[in-house]
Amino acid sequence: MMGCTDRHCRSLLRILSPNAMLYSEMVTTGALIHGDRKRLLSHASDEPCAVQLGGSDPEALALSAKMVEEAGYQEVNLNCGCPSDRVQQGGIGACLMAEPKLISDCYGAMADATSIPITIKTRIGIDDRDDYTFFHDFIREQYSAGCRDFQIHARKAILKGLSPKQNREIPPLKYDYVRQIQADFPAATFILNGGINTVEEVRNLLLDFQGVMLGRAPYSNPYLMAELEQELFGNPLPDKFDVLDQYIAYMKNEQREGTHIKHMAKHLLGLFTGLPGARAFRRYLSNHMFANDADVEVVRQAAAHIRRDLMETGT
Repeated sequence: MMGCTDRHCRSLLRILSPNAMLYSEMVTTGALIHGDRKRLLSHASDEPCAVQLGGSDPEALALSAKMVEEAGYQEVNLNCGCPSDRVQQGGIGACLMAEPKLISDCYGAMADATSIPITIKTRIGIDDRDDYTFFHDFIREQYSAGCRDFQIHARKAILKGLSPKQNREIPPLKYDYVRQIQADFPAATFILNGGINTVEEVRNLLLDFQGVMLGRAPYSNPYLMAELEQELFGNPLPDKFDVLDQYIAYMKNEQREGTHIKHMAKHLLGLFTGLPGARAFRRYLSNHMFANDADVEVVRQAAAHIRRDLMETGT
């Protein structure tokens, strides 16, 4: 979710869902140690929240995990599932599944450096190493190191020949691997990820799994988070325009601090999915949010297309 679940996106999602555990986009240890730590770890009232780290050096990961804890986050998540070529070149992401002992060393270093939970996000296999035995042995290594919390994208990663998008669609989902790993390691928690798009799917999957993780679905349709909040926690559905007003107030504060409107408005493109005028809203916002002098009025003017079409249709 790099370029997607930044702090602005998480602020919008927090308005929609007070109870969801939110995860940052992946931040590499190099960027955190040598870059703008304050910007990378900045967050705004979006607890509970985890930072996902990308790295393969135990010492660098331990230092980064300590930074994450000091910044006030509730969890550090180690990415062992991203299949992109760029990430692989850095020796991080899904290619790390080929080195389970290195990952367990990384986990141990982070756990020793912090007091907040360290979790591992992974696939069920890589390339031709995709039988259940490989997956079981991989989890066993991390379990032996002390890890008890895993997020499992229930597809293998194909490291050469597929784009990250294709890696989210082409390798078949194998939920049965996650069912079995839960049974084999009952003292651990396994959160299911991959191919989950609707409230109904979440409801059904939670009958068999300990938790679910969603990524692209709520990013393309943020209101799904509110629908899940209602389903799982009983909170009433908020009005989409009320959500927009709250996010506009956030945007105004951020803009006063120097953040350009485009960095925040882009997360709104899917908010009105399914309503009359949603396409016009997206088009207007996309065409105007990049202007140097753009401000929150651009968002209000985009929303006017929704209001007008709702009035015309009597919705």
